[in-house]
Amino acid sequence: MAIFKKLVTALRGGINEAGEAIIDTQALRILDQEIRDADSELKQAKESLANILAQQKLADKVVKETQSKIDEYESYAIKALESGNEELALEVSEKIGFLESELENNKQQATYFAETVKSLRQSISQTEINIRNLKQQVDIVKATESVQKAQSAVAQRYGGSTAKLQTALDSLDRIKKRQEKNSAVIEAKNELAKLENQSTLDSKLEAAGIKSGNQNAAAILARLKEKQENQTI
Repeated sequence: MAIFKKLVTALRGGINEAGEAIIDTQALRILDQEIRDADSELKQAKESLANILAQQKLADKVVKETQSKIDEYESYAIKALESGNEELALEVSEKIGFLESELENNKQQATYFAETVKSLRQSISQTEINIRNLKQQVDIVKATESVQKAQSAVAQRYGGSTAKLQTALDSLDRIKKRQEKNSAVIEAKNELAKLENQSTLDSKLEAAGIKSGNQNAAAILARLKEKQENQTI
């Protein structure tokens, strides 16, 4: 049983984490919907306030009318007393008593409506403030989300561009090295070609008897002896 309870607890924890992850990814959408719901409920509350306010005004009107009737019948009772008709005055007094009882009930009802209107107005005012603050916070969150997405996109593009740029620089470096090698090879070939051309020209001159070839050993020895004799003189 203990293992089963742990498994159930782990499963519930996983469900909660998954639910929180879904809520986080849909946070802005949820907030927008909650704001729309709050606006709708606020609208209904204002309609209810308007109805109760209308009932309050009617109750106040009934109170005034009842008080006016009481004042009217009191004047009748006084006139009856002045004329010495106490029986009629008593009957009018009973009517006044009924009206006063009705007046008290109407006043209580009017007071109830007035207190309800006051409470609803305060609640509606506070709700409007809360919704306005929530909308401002959502706007800030949306703006921040947009900026962060833009920054992320720029960072990704910059990172990709940097990698591409580095690849291009590496390729350029390899091209330069290959060109330098090719230049060295071409230069070496040119030098070899010059040497070959010079050698061919010398051979042609020697064959024509215009330029002598390498001196033989006897000629070199004779030149050295002559140089030695000149030094001893």
